Amino acid sequence: MSVPDLRIEPMNGKPVRADGRYVLYWMIAARRTAYNFGLERAAEIARELSRPLLVLEALRCDYRWASDRIHAAILRGMEDNKARCAKAGVGYFPYVEPERGAGRGLLEALAKDACAVVTDDYPCFFLPDMVAAAARKLPVKLEAVDSNGLLPLRAAEQEFPTAYAFRRFLQKELPLHLPCMPAEDPLKGLSGAEVPADVAKRWAPPGSSAEALAKADLSKLPIDHAVTPVTLPAPKNVLARFIGEKLAKYGARNEPEEDVTSGLSPYLHFGHISAHEVFLAVAEREKWRQPAPHAHGRREGWWGMSAEAEAFLDQLVTWRELGFNMCARRDGYDRFESLPDWALRTLEKHARDPREHTYTPEELAGARTHDPLWNAAQAQLVREGRIHNYLRMLWGKKILEWTATPREALATMIELNNRYALDGRDPNSYSGIFWCLGRYDRPWGPERPVFGTVRYMSSENTARKHRVKDYLRRYGGTCPTASF
Repeated sequence: MSVPDLRIEPMNGKPVRADGRYVLYWMIAARRTAYNFGLERAAEIARELSRPLLVLEALRCDYRWASDRIHAAILRGMEDNKARCAKAGVGYFPYVEPERGAGRGLLEALAKDACAVVTDDYPCFFLPDMVAAAARKLPVKLEAVDSNGLLPLRAAEQEFPTAYAFRRFLQKELPLHLPCMPAEDPLKGLSGAEVPADVAKRWAPPGSSAEALAKADLSKLPIDHAVTPVTLPAPKNVLARFIGEKLAKYGARNEPEEDVTSGLSPYLHFGHISAHEVFLAVAEREKWRQPAPHAHGRREGWWGMSAEAEAFLDQLVTWRELGFNMCARRDGYDRFESLPDWALRTLEKHARDPREHTYTPEELAGARTHDPLWNAAQAQLVREGRIHNYLRMLWGKKILEWTATPREALATMIELNNRYALDGRDPNSYSGIFWCLGRYDRPWGPERPVFGTVRYMSSENTARKHRVKDYLRRYGGTCPTASF
């Protein structure tokens, strides 16, 4: 089955060059060799033209929030991709930029000998601008392919104000697209291209070769070394453990002391695992058969699976892809003005309300507040690159309460999340941040100082509803190495 047209976006009017030496796949978001529509599309073109395939996976060092933590996570995936491409006999060129600007011109140099270039369609962070700029420069056809979620981004022509509205749309539309799954092994039967000698000589400085990926010396790179790496197990092992051990307990996911969440968010963000692969693993565990569509908008009873599986899929499909929908349809998805009108009105009305406590961004980064539970959540973020799902919501609400204005609160949330979180800089994490300010929510009474009618949360209520003593013991304390 070929890649659906709805997932393919031509980025320029240049032709395919049948006499090129290879087809180039520029891997920028779906950083994996399985269940990847972009890689599958590049493989299709290579087979049609009887040409070898070359995969370029580059890691620049001048992106915002570049750090040892983010670099190490991407390098771990590059090591896997190098091994899998080698096993399949496909050309793979990993490039780790040693200094700012050193990688400039690499893509154009490889495209000079290419029949066509295929890349990933990802609607967030700096990637859309980067792809648009490349489209203007490349001498051959460039296609961007959407491999983000179960629903193609272009299947929805409008942005959705609530999860309920999006869920109703999914329940009607998604059954049409579920049969079109990406190939588990899109590299099968392909030959590999050699990297042109002049390119390899210019853009392969010491430390960026495939053999050095696992042992890359991050200290030599011009990135943030204060945000330290986090050990990440192989994504397939994390998925297998979730399906085999945790999914049955997923009903307790809001308990901070229960380790039953999937742990897949970083891997989905970096593209090291596909939402399709995760969905298929859940479906196999549930012995699922696709039921007739029912566009009722409710979370329960949609998939015809166990309550735990349905709750997880609502996070994986509804909430995750709702964020992608916003980023794809709204240019200013990360701006304060993108909030719903009711939230803008109530937050502006209460913007000058007195705050009982206010903290500087540096104090928040270092977990130096009066609130032990919030401090513990921030400490977990700094140390592990994540916050327990339920406490992540409380984390954002308290930042709104403790900063001088809602706009400053948003800027602080984005900075802390995108700097420290492994799954930051992602449509799904922007959904979580903006939900704290009213996106995808509704007005809540009574009207309160600072919050207005935006939903309120408190650490006291959280501690009464959930067990947090062990969580506080584990993560309590400040983060002296954290900065803003």
